[in-house]
Amino acid sequence: MKKLSSLLALAMLLLTLGCSEKAAAPAFKNTDLTGLGYAQDFALTDHNGKARTLADFKGKLVVMFFGYTQCPDVCPTTMVEMANVMKELGPDADRVQVLFVTVDPERDTQALLAQYVPAFDPRFLGLYGDAQATAKVAKEFKLFYAKVEGKTPGSYTMDHTAGSYVFDRDGKIRLFVRHGMGPAPITHDLKLLLK
Repeated sequence: MKKLSSLLALAMLLLTLGCSEKAAAPAFKNTDLTGLGYAQDFALTDHNGKARTLADFKGKLVVMFFGYTQCPDVCPTTMVEMANVMKELGPDADRVQVLFVTVDPERDTQALLAQYVPAFDPRFLGLYGDAQATAKVAKEFKLFYAKVEGKTPGSYTMDHTAGSYVFDRDGKIRLFVRHGMGPAPITHDLKLLLK
């Protein structure tokens, strides 16, 4: 009888452990945004002139970064970082879409984005809209951006949120990646989402 009780207790313990492992959330290295009530979609144009929404990328992970082509530091380093992530992912990189969304529609034309964005990786897409479309997307993503006048007339920079949003293959927001984390934690999290 004691033996049967011990076996039943052991079986219950194993069953409980098995259930809790399945219910555990993935151990992301970046900020988990699963279930977030904003950053649901966008309506912009890519650097090839094609209208785009999040639904266009269903079946792929989407990494979305907001920046501008004349950015001196954060934007190019983020794009290099994402190019390195794609290399680390190997063949799985084909299941990831990186989107660079300009916050400077005044200067970032379709032609300029078509030159700038694919220079980091030919699979990357640049997205743009007019001032109104840019403001709408920024509001949806709770993104900060502001024009900062330069020292000479007509010159300016853009202050903006420095981070990327990651969507799963169903188009659901999952992660926020802070700038400067390096490729390893991003690669780790994308691999988890690709499983």
